[in-house]
Amino acid sequence: MSDRYSKMGVSASGSIPTTSTPEQPGLFTKCDRFFDADGVFAQIKAADLYPYFRPVEKNDGTRAIIQGREIIMAGSNNYLGLLSDPRVKKAAEDAIEHYGTGCTGSRFLNGTLDLHIQLEEQLARFMGTEACVLFSTGYMTNQGVIQSLAGKGDIIFSDKDNHACIVAGTTVSVAQTVRFRHDDMNHLRKLLEKSAIESPDAGKFIVSDGVFSMSGAVAQVPQLVELAEEFNAALMLDDAHAVGVIGPGGRGSAAHFGLGSRVHLTTGTFSKSFASLGGFVVGSRNVIEFIRHTASAHIFSASMPPSAVATVLKCLEILESEPERLDRLWEISDYMRNGFKAMGFNVLASQTPVIPVVANTMMTCLQMWHDLLEEGVFVNAVVPPAVPQGQSLLRTSYMATHTNEDLDYILQAFKKVGKKHGVIGSNGATG
Repeated sequence: MSDRYSKMGVSASGSIPTTSTPEQPGLFTKCDRFFDADGVFAQIKAADLYPYFRPVEKNDGTRAIIQGREIIMAGSNNYLGLLSDPRVKKAAEDAIEHYGTGCTGSRFLNGTLDLHIQLEEQLARFMGTEACVLFSTGYMTNQGVIQSLAGKGDIIFSDKDNHACIVAGTTVSVAQTVRFRHDDMNHLRKLLEKSAIESPDAGKFIVSDGVFSMSGAVAQVPQLVELAEEFNAALMLDDAHAVGVIGPGGRGSAAHFGLGSRVHLTTGTFSKSFASLGGFVVGSRNVIEFIRHTASAHIFSASMPPSAVATVLKCLEILESEPERLDRLWEISDYMRNGFKAMGFNVLASQTPVIPVVANTMMTCLQMWHDLLEEGVFVNAVVPPAVPQGQSLLRTSYMATHTNEDLDYILQAFKKVGKKHGVIGSNGATG
């Protein structure tokens, strides 16, 4: 063995000798406290109520295997039910065969495939806009677009319930950020009026979720459009939970109100309706090209792998050719929302396939989550700080491929568990 390897601490047999753990720096003290025996984390772990990072061993869409048991998946964002569609899987396999497993570089340099260009062109056409640029994740899309467009001297107006990736974008931007009360158009107006007086030359950027991911509520897009036009502000809608879900043909929240041509930018992700990974933004050509050349999250990240791009292309093709999927998705959504309400559950302001069931306290939420899993139903437990104190909820979401039997089973499981924990009355309703 050469001296070079000896100096690295590698023995002649090729093994690396065990070394002692270095003294822990003060920065890591918070990590020890996180696992304190009397802390919340340790308590819910010990009670088997920890709902996160549970490994899924197999997933066929509406059914999954968790800890060796088959469960009904009622916590997926696979809205169109295309995750396991044979046509989609075949498209991904063919792309790997032709292009390999990745691009090994950023779009800016060696990571642009003809597939990327094809998808950008088709998404722009589908959304009725001039141009589109892809990002490697939906999170990076919002972060990258905001960082790119909002600079020093500009002002971002952000809904307080916007997704974390929008918050991340406002954090990395050097623009000023003001947050308006959730869905409160009067508050937004006052903030815009104030900025018009105090900073008349500032560029103004209104950013909102199109569909809010926890409540399933649709943003007040008509009012947002009116305010943007009145105050000469740019308007961006994050349609992660809207494209492929609402609006004519699944074209999103602006299209839902017939306002697609009056919203400047729409962002979205491929990790939900399109059963893949990645994100996009559509808008006018000059703005999109500016983002393409200035968004650090785009320039300095590896591009979407070919299998992911091919998956989205096939999903988009199916969405356009099988509109009955959207019809079924809305039939299911209405059925479940009405079913939960009839039993006395609070589903907040849900208007979409995202239907939250309020469980009130964090502990009740976690106990209900555990008992629902025991009943064979997987949902998502959402607790503070993701929601306000006292509004912990079980986030359910549905896909076009759920059967009527699936839906009734989910409702009955919720009724049983809701009664057990006192969230609904003993007769299954609040009266």
